[in-house]
Amino acid sequence: MGRTGLLVLLVISLLLMDQFESQPLKPNSGKKRRSKEKEKDADLKTQIDKLWREVNSLKEMQALQTVCLRGTKIHKRCYLSFDESKHFHEANEDCIAKGGTLATPRNIDENNAVRDYGKKSLPGQTEFWLGITDMVTEGKFVDVNGIPINYFNWNRAQPNGGKRENCALLNQSAQGKWQDEVCRSLKKYICEFIIP
Repeated sequence: MGRTGLLVLLVISLLLMDQFESQPLKPNSGKKRRSKEKEKDADLKTQIDKLWREVNSLKEMQALQTVCLRGTKIHKRCYLSFDESKHFHEANEDCIAKGGTLATPRNIDENNAVRDYGKKSLPGQTEFWLGITDMVTEGKFVDVNGIPINYFNWNRAQPNGGKRENCALLNQSAQGKWQDEVCRSLKKYICEFIIP
């Protein structure tokens, strides 16, 4: 009797398996499964993108901390000087490649801080580029991002270069006053990095 019961159970199992295999799947069940898989894939991609953004942000912060350690931190900005002389555009491109721009004082305190840092970090250098220019419209000075500047610290009789001198520099021998200069002149420079 045990063998017969086992045999009957086996036959019923085979019939049930055959019946399930021969029945077509519900058309929506495959679509639902694929839809859920796509949703999971999209969620994973979103999470991976978010993680990459966080990693890149941490890398930027680490690089900025390195800059601050090598240079100086003043008014929520880091400044780093470079002893190599470059044309205005080359100096600005170098700063951009490092994640910053040429230093652009926005008030007397920043100007004095940049002046003092320049004296300390570039001893013996009397002039270095600022991120200020009037190349687009003569007499309308803007920063390297094209934003009009509201603070000026021009030396007496400056700016005086007309259309020939379109880039600003800080003059140490004039106590940090500015003057306009030919952009192709070779000068030292200080890069500015905004601290988030």
